[in-house]
Amino acid sequence: MSAAAVYWFVLTFIGQSLFTLYILIFYGRATVTGDWSAANDVLPDGMIAGDGAGNAALFLHLLFGALITFGGLLQLTPQVRTRFPRFHRWNGRFYMLFAVIMSVGGFYVTWGRGETGSGYATSINGILILICAALATHYARARDFVRHQPWAIRLFLMVSGVWFLRVFVMLWILLMGPDGLGESLGGPVGIALNYAQFTVPLLLYELYRWAQRSKSAAARWSVAAILFVASSAMGVGIGMAWLFMWQPNMG
Repeated sequence: MSAAAVYWFVLTFIGQSLFTLYILIFYGRATVTGDWSAANDVLPDGMIAGDGAGNAALFLHLLFGALITFGGLLQLTPQVRTRFPRFHRWNGRFYMLFAVIMSVGGFYVTWGRGETGSGYATSINGILILICAALATHYARARDFVRHQPWAIRLFLMVSGVWFLRVFVMLWILLMGPDGLGESLGGPVGIALNYAQFTVPLLLYELYRWAQRSKSAAARWSVAAILFVASSAMGVGIGMAWLFMWQPNMG
């Protein structure tokens, strides 16, 4: 089980580091130059002339998205938790604060500009982020770290939804092409993937926790195999996202 978890985390660390680099370079360049035309081509309902509040919310959403993505990876790195406990505590506090800000900003961007096909999924994901952040904070302040850790990991998975969505989309395109995705992911497959971005990682994590508690070696090996296959598929999606979504827009 531990090997499967390490395999998943290594792939996630690589994939989210590449995603953070993409956000900082691509959207940072658009912010510095003031030219959002290229960014708006890949960002549905991006910067809109005259919508100052919406544009500010979107900018903060992207900025906190970059900060929180890499900050979350550091929170889950065992060596950081062990060797730099003070940093771990403060990084965790900022992580939860940014998660709440990003979630609330996501609500505004989604509903303040008119609901899209993914609006309900985005809102559910945002609500789950708030719940996980509240419970992770509660148990951390109570110094009940046994209960804190699962909620912190759930929070990480929920916050990573936007990243999982892009990985899932590129994996789908590799296997099935663009059929069913629809414009702005408004097709049946696109909407399903919007829900999968937080349900699939959460279900796999709960399956992992169940296997850890199980006394059956067969159950543990079976779940480890499932996690290995799922992580490998995720790795393929990461490669596709890097080659065809992130890296081309960084030049």
